[in-house]
Amino acid sequence: MNLFKQMEERAKKDLRRLVLAEGTEPRTLEAADIVLAKGIAHLTLLGNKAEIERMAQEKGLKNIGKATIVDPENNPDLDKYAGLLYELRKNKGITMEDAVRLAKNPLYLACLMIKSGDAEGEVAGARSATGDVLRPALQIVKTEKGVSVVSGVFMLFTKYKEFGEDGFLMVGDIAVLPNPTAPELAQIAVSTAKTMRTLANIEPRVAMLSFSTKGSAKHEMVDKVVEATRLAKEMAPDLCLDGELQADAALVPTVGELKAPGSKVAGHANTLIFPTLEAGNIGYKLVQRLGGAEAIGPVLQGIAAPINDLSRGCSVSDIVKMIIVTANQAIAAKK
Repeated sequence: MNLFKQMEERAKKDLRRLVLAEGTEPRTLEAADIVLAKGIAHLTLLGNKAEIERMAQEKGLKNIGKATIVDPENNPDLDKYAGLLYELRKNKGITMEDAVRLAKNPLYLACLMIKSGDAEGEVAGARSATGDVLRPALQIVKTEKGVSVVSGVFMLFTKYKEFGEDGFLMVGDIAVLPNPTAPELAQIAVSTAKTMRTLANIEPRVAMLSFSTKGSAKHEMVDKVVEATRLAKEMAPDLCLDGELQADAALVPTVGELKAPGSKVAGHANTLIFPTLEAGNIGYKLVQRLGGAEAIGPVLQGIAAPINDLSRGCSVSDIVKMIIVTANQAIAAKK
């Protein structure tokens, strides 16, 4: 059974309540129909009910009737959600008029539903920019306790079974923080390890990547990774983590043994932490496009509830997989 099938079965056995903020987006609606047909999650779709029902009929979608549909413009709970937003943001200068207006915005409404306990996770981004998805998440749901950094990881499924965990790797940060400091990089490493456990049920072996291995090069960018490695070990002393490591030293046993003898991670890493967003984004796209890897994500981490952002170029299949990911994060959060 492959990893995503395992995640799907886990979601079916413990149905979570998820909200899709872009209920009138065609790919999202098709993905919702698949999820509802398979019984993967309870879904709330945000959008005009008549428009959603018309689109479903035109597309021949038979299962949308199983979803709860909430129209942000005509929401009987508008006062409840606007009042919650006002209380959360009044110290930041928000007025009640602003709160009412924002509570009609599907991206804000989805987060207000999560904050109030009416939903456990959100998937959005098929038609919205990452910043627009993250802004209400950070204002309303906020970050996980003890975490100040939100980051994004990709699940990479490669053809090369000798690398990672039978060809599977978790890589981050790929989506959010352009140039993390050493403390931020340490938090990203610990959060990514947690995501590996949550989604894959695999014990992470974390490599802190650099252009240097164990002092082979001297530079302030190397120093940052060295310090981040030290801090991450302090934060999670039981975590199997090492750095700084070059990518080949992290992945290839013979190279790892040569460059970092005695390391439990070198040559066997299944979780890769890039020093900057630039390196991570370029790296995963090269592996995806030139190496033929399947890349699923970004999966956001560090938020107090599962909220995931889609690429605007996503497929229906991508959205279904992200709903499965979000459901698994919600199951873990409940526990």
